Amino acid sequence: MTAKQGRVHIGISGWRYAPWRGVFYPQGLAQRRELEYASRCFHSIEINGTFYSLQRPESFRLWRDETPDDFVFAVKGSRFLTHMKRLKDIDTPLASFFAQGLLALGPKLGPILWQLPPNFQFDADRLRAFFGKLPRDTTQAAKLARRREVALMKGRSVLSAQGEFPLRHALEIRHESFLVPECTALLREFNIALVVADTARKFPFVGDVTADFVYVRLHGDEELYASGYGEKALDDWARRIRAWRTGGVPTDVPRIERARPTRQARDVYCYFDNDAKVRAPFDARGLMERLGG
Repeated sequence: MTAKQGRVHIGISGWRYAPWRGVFYPQGLAQRRELEYASRCFHSIEINGTFYSLQRPESFRLWRDETPDDFVFAVKGSRFLTHMKRLKDIDTPLASFFAQGLLALGPKLGPILWQLPPNFQFDADRLRAFFGKLPRDTTQAAKLARRREVALMKGRSVLSAQGEFPLRHALEIRHESFLVPECTALLREFNIALVVADTARKFPFVGDVTADFVYVRLHGDEELYASGYGEKALDDWARRIRAWRTGGVPTDVPRIERARPTRQARDVYCYFDNDAKVRAPFDARGLMERLGG
């Protein structure tokens, strides 16, 4: 009997990079058509502009309309919340984040990635408070968005959902203090995925399954944001993804806890962020080929 399998979304982190032009993107392709082109090559893309600043609703609508019907966007959470406010006193900024236009993506809105700074240490109380504020579906997100900073968001808000869809959240840690069972238990309580981040050994690399999906970020295995993935490395990642999607756990990815998670099919989202030397799109394509396109 064939094991049930989750869906796999392979993609890239961002799509607008000048060095990609004429290398990944065809020579002469208009910049405004780069997302259209990339979305025909990959299953999914991380929107990383939302990490640096609030975007405009018309941008989200344009991204939605330029991509195929079954395409999925992951959205990177605001560094104002994670790095500057450090998850404290964030009620209004969090509402503004969801008001900026995420809901305009409709069913193309995939997981929301929250990346913590390297000097952010594990704080169970602060994380629990933050997790409790996160919307779990688009209806909750619309309700939260209405509490935005009105003066800041005047004329640039989307406050209604285009249908009700579940929302997923993932947390990328960068400090060793998170490598405790209390952390994984907290993530499981809120069904938040612990990001499997390959960062050339600079930040923690762990693969505990803490949600009903898995989120992988490949920043480079030898040089952060720059080095590519060779044939064996891509073979290894394909094998790991096959294990996760069928409810297993790969044996060669370290875990905080040795207990095996409940076996169930899981969706897997995997993004290449080794963009500095134009490796990300080609590595993503190589991994897709290993997983059947």
